[in-house]
Amino acid sequence: MIIGVPKEIKNNENRVAVTPAGVAEMKNNGHAVYVQTTAGEGSGFTDQEYIAAGAQILGTIEEIYAIAEMIVKVKEPIASEYPLVKKNQLVFTYFHFASSEPLTHAMLESGAVCLAYETVEKADRSLPLLVPMSEVAGRMSIQEGAKYLEKPLKGRGILLGGVPGVPPAKVLVLGGGIVGTQAAKMAAGLGAHVTIMDVSLPRLRQLSDIMPANVTTIMSNRYNIYNAIKESDLIIGAVLIPGAKAPNLITREMLKDMRPGTVLVDVAVDQGGCIETCTPTTHENPTFIIDDIVHYCVANMPGAVPYTSTLALTNATLPYVLQLANKGWQKACAENEELKKGLNVANGKILYKGVAEAWNLPFNEELVLADA
Repeated sequence: MIIGVPKEIKNNENRVAVTPAGVAEMKNNGHAVYVQTTAGEGSGFTDQEYIAAGAQILGTIEEIYAIAEMIVKVKEPIASEYPLVKKNQLVFTYFHFASSEPLTHAMLESGAVCLAYETVEKADRSLPLLVPMSEVAGRMSIQEGAKYLEKPLKGRGILLGGVPGVPPAKVLVLGGGIVGTQAAKMAAGLGAHVTIMDVSLPRLRQLSDIMPANVTTIMSNRYNIYNAIKESDLIIGAVLIPGAKAPNLITREMLKDMRPGTVLVDVAVDQGGCIETCTPTTHENPTFIIDDIVHYCVANMPGAVPYTSTLALTNATLPYVLQLANKGWQKACAENEELKKGLNVANGKILYKGVAEAWNLPFNEELVLADA
């Protein structure tokens, strides 16, 4: 198979979808790999390293899309890439269709096969290609939140861990999944007083067993959230419904009950966000302020630490890339239920229920898979 690796062009996205080591594995499996020039520089990989691993370097993103049977990316195609995606071309990346209606319609019209990292799902319902970036984003949420609590950045002027004689900051984490767990660990490690909320009592029991003493677990409901936000200094939105929009747990009306300088970090913003006032921002302009509340809503947080993120992501994606390349997407998805669940759009039809429901579009799973 001919595999193309374009350079990411989303604002301040420095990750790359395939490392030189990944190229070598693909070559060993008999595939041709084309990498756009400088695609790996943001993550610390040079064109020469890709060439040494067996890749061919092409100068433009147009050339990559034109030659490749399978495109392997990190982030969803942006508007300038829509016309480049070809009919029957397999695109394997994070799509987050439920947060972008234009992207959904563009990929439907392209006739491409869109297999989304975020909905590849194991039998135990874990999301193996979302986990590594969720781990990075969860940890980063505290790193960024602590920074934006500083007064020059319009925060409350609070040191997350406090000092002897001065209480630490209060951190509220909404969601006890991978992001929330990593966020709570980081905040607790820095000495903050942490509250983590989730709707699953069994999950709260697990968290209560593994978290240090400065982490409190509370059942998530509107009443408890409303009371907690009034005293929190840093609030982390870490709610994910695979393939669908995240629910709004914090509304615009609730901002007036927070203390000025409170920082909101919505890690779920690339899936629609769980904070009503959060809209996607970039690393270039990461924050905005509404009602004296600092909003940090960068949609590709792991892109700020691309070396770590690229290695973590490609460790997880490469086995799936090889399955798709070795067998073709139809056979690979027929034989591997995990990959089958990653299929979101194919041949102009939607085959992931959450995407269809998000935009009130027809859901055609049986028809598409039969066509395959």
